[in-house]
Amino acid sequence: MATSQRVVIIGAGIVGVNLADELVSRGWKDITVVEQGPLNMPGGSTSHAPGLVFQTNPSKTMTRLAKYTVEKLLSIKKDGEGCFNQLGGLEVATTPERLEELKRRHGYASSWGIEARLISGEECVKMYPLLNKDAVLGGLHIPTDGLALAARATQLLIERTQQAGVRYLASTPVTGIEKSNGRVTSVTTPNGSVPADIIVSCAGFWGVEIGAMVGLQVPLLPLAHQYAKTTAVPGLKNREVNSKINGMNATLPILRHQDQDLYYREHGDQYGIGYYGHRPMPVVAASLGLTPQHVDDKNMPSRLEFTPRDFETAWTESQKLLPALKDTHLADGFNGVFSFTPDGGPIIGRAPHLEGFYVAEAVWVTHSAGVAQAVAQLLTTGRSEIDIGECDISRFEDIQMSREYVSETSQQNFVEIYDIIHPLAPKISPRNLRISPFNVRQREMGAYFLEVGGWERPFWYEANAELLKYLPAKWQPVERDAWSAQHYSPIAAAEAWKTRNAVAMYDMTAFHRFEVSGPGALDLLQRLTTSDLSKDPGSITYTLLLDDAAGIKGDIFVSRIEDDVFQIGANSATEFHYLSREARFQRQQSPNQWVQVREITGSTCSIGLWGPRARDVIAGISTDDFSNKGLPYFGVKKVHVAGIPVLAFRKSYVGELGWELQTSAELGLRLWDAIFQAGKLHGIIAAGRAALNALRLEKGYRTYGADMTTEHNPVEAGVVSAVQADKKEDFIGKAALMHLSKTPSRRLRCLAVNDGRSMILGKEPIFYKDKAVGYITTAAFGFTVGTPIAYAWLPGDVSIGETVEIEYFGRRVPSTVVTEPLYDPENSRLLDDRPPIEVDTQPRLRSRL
Repeated sequence: MATSQRVVIIGAGIVGVNLADELVSRGWKDITVVEQGPLNMPGGSTSHAPGLVFQTNPSKTMTRLAKYTVEKLLSIKKDGEGCFNQLGGLEVATTPERLEELKRRHGYASSWGIEARLISGEECVKMYPLLNKDAVLGGLHIPTDGLALAARATQLLIERTQQAGVRYLASTPVTGIEKSNGRVTSVTTPNGSVPADIIVSCAGFWGVEIGAMVGLQVPLLPLAHQYAKTTAVPGLKNREVNSKINGMNATLPILRHQDQDLYYREHGDQYGIGYYGHRPMPVVAASLGLTPQHVDDKNMPSRLEFTPRDFETAWTESQKLLPALKDTHLADGFNGVFSFTPDGGPIIGRAPHLEGFYVAEAVWVTHSAGVAQAVAQLLTTGRSEIDIGECDISRFEDIQMSREYVSETSQQNFVEIYDIIHPLAPKISPRNLRISPFNVRQREMGAYFLEVGGWERPFWYEANAELLKYLPAKWQPVERDAWSAQHYSPIAAAEAWKTRNAVAMYDMTAFHRFEVSGPGALDLLQRLTTSDLSKDPGSITYTLLLDDAAGIKGDIFVSRIEDDVFQIGANSATEFHYLSREARFQRQQSPNQWVQVREITGSTCSIGLWGPRARDVIAGISTDDFSNKGLPYFGVKKVHVAGIPVLAFRKSYVGELGWELQTSAELGLRLWDAIFQAGKLHGIIAAGRAALNALRLEKGYRTYGADMTTEHNPVEAGVVSAVQADKKEDFIGKAALMHLSKTPSRRLRCLAVNDGRSMILGKEPIFYKDKAVGYITTAAFGFTVGTPIAYAWLPGDVSIGETVEIEYFGRRVPSTVVTEPLYDPENSRLLDDRPPIEVDTQPRLRSRL
């Protein structure tokens, strides 16, 4: 966007002022920050934040945002005094389970480029003498973690940006946001309106109220969190603390005791104790009233009255871990308000329905400068260098935006914030929000459900357990370690076996489906995708959505149903909002080229019927031609199956012959029953997502959001087959594609585990010549090939056949870089055109003959 745009930032907390600073550094001039509190202490979460910055996170995105925050805060100084005390961070384990978890966290740090070290209990006590040596089993030390003086950083950034021309309106509440023709025009305050081309809400836990002014649901819940200070600790008295060097009157590393939901930091000779183990305490931001003219560290809207009874367990456990606290008592405490979300991540990005309105909410100090940089890049260049797809506000499904869902799941995230959570673990509640029409049959078959996006998705079926008796030796699954065995069953091996050797049906309903129609539909899709879609109706194209720098922002299947009607198969709601926004833009520019983008996932359902006997099954219940001639690979047509109108898509996620059979939701159960009944003669089973994931990886099929993101381009990710270089029409990212190196510095590679047994789950670091060089994206046991397999980002000069090591819970697992795909590289199984086997459906008559 042009730097002359008028920008209004709502909120002068650590995120808002960092955003102003990031925009100023990029040459933007017309910036106004509106703050409802006084500038010297606005009174939001920033004003009371304890400032502990632990960078390591299971999310690469969150870790990179935190890493930038540390770098930025280290650079902010005045008169030799800084805003960040890089004391290091220490996470301690007091249980064997937590000790294993710290090994995983060490792996995350290695994967995302954070220096970290696993240390013994004795080393923990040496580093932190106040620890109870009999309680601590070990720890994770990260030397670049530390304490952020958020309030001071905010003041210095305000001073710096004011000198650069940023205008601040203190003690000025926002009372409304004006808009016209689908765009924001100004921010309304009691003192008049502030014109704006761009409005960014950095209002923290008040973000729900700001969003409501433009009809935007912001899915966050303000919750109170306990923080207390002790009286002087005998072991910390009389120490010389140079505040100009150390910044925040502390010398010991910041400390986390996650087994008891606790964290600690020094305040000179006092201790600060933060606690997440108490009951959730939801807060309605609107009930806090207007921020007063005078705010101090004892009186601010975000600082609520301390509730001592909720802190009793925290105090007992703190004295066990730090015995010196037995000689102290609590001097002060408060319940500070923070923002929580349904999945624990921040909420970033543009409003799906309104141009010029952006949000950067539910952002903690740890990630503040990183988020501000990402939003500034989004405004300036249209893309963030750090992929923020998992933080985008459009990631949530409609059901996840409801007040009830946000409240329940955000409170659950508060309770579980320090818990050891398996990566596949579903939400405990709410469940059964979205179920396919096949759910009743799946339950009868003993389906094991995991939840994603509100959908109940079968991962395997207990009804198939009997098949394990007949499983050939080479298909027998290996015994797994306790961690990888969670949310897993060896039944998945039997389901994969049946898919490869007979036929299986998969519930594909939860995959997103959008309909794009209208006279401008083709033009829209031609402009957004990397492939030429001007094919005849009846064709399917696998293609990519790119940003201007050729970063991958989606991989989709586009099926041309009619001349002006397309169906999109996508991974998430984000693609729907992107297509909708671009359609709106096109309609404004060219009214005659209007496009309608319609979400049809919930009104339809889909069955994947795949396997070498799939054509035998379909021949028994349909008179339509399902041969290669009648329905070629990557073709789509309307058919009837058992008298049911069906849209048949000739594509496969598992690398076997078959189709996705889609019908309306009310006919779904009838379609399921008809296929299953017809398939009994051919050994059909229902199979789950665990088998599908394994078969997908054997075929080398990538997934956007897991294997590749906006940080990767098609050459690196190995999806250049989805790019038509000779496409005549211009499309987003085409110019950047022309300049990509054909020998990239990194590549997405396939790995096979050498011992054929050691499981991995994803996000583990990879070592090459004893140096961390990459990380795992997705992994599974390859039942067909008989070994664990994974996809991983590796340096471009690591060649096929070379050995690398995957770190799994502190153990190095040798693996080989292999040629992909591991299964059926010629696609002979997908293109199989053998005629259906003739089966006598009347065995009693045959016996008489």
